[in-house]
Amino acid sequence: MSQSIIEQIEKSQLRTDLPKVNVGDTIDVHYRIIEGNKERIQVFNGVIIKIENAGLNSKITVRRIVANEGVERIFPLHSPKVAKIEIKRHGDARRSKLYYLRDRVGKSRRLRDRRRGLQHATVVIGSQKAAKAEAEAQAAAAAEASE
Repeated sequence: MSQSIIEQIEKSQLRTDLPKVNVGDTIDVHYRIIEGNKERIQVFNGVIIKIENAGLNSKITVRRIVANEGVERIFPLHSPKVAKIEIKRHGDARRSKLYYLRDRVGKSRRLRDRRRGLQHATVVIGSQKAAKAEAEAQAAAAAEASE
């Protein structure tokens, strides 16, 4: 009985406005900081290296490099102090915990983009072909008009 009451309270506290994030994604976390009677929002951007899914206590660990030093912060997902989360890039990770990124330096630290772009590239190429065909049609119409 008491467990069902706890579950109801937790369910009412869960946030529904958060995007679906995965390990390897590059994100911006907008975090509310209260200093005295002032409130400001600080943005922390980095790569998600760990996700702990535990209902109301779900957390993500975000890693970034600042002045050649690795900085990791743990953010509770359903905290009211998290103003918003923006996904900048979807990374292709084959592990659930990316602790190996702590040892990597330089370009080897980057993860592949999950949407490696074949569909996006065809859209761009298709639009270039369409623009080229349209330009040729206009040139042909102009040539006929001048004759």
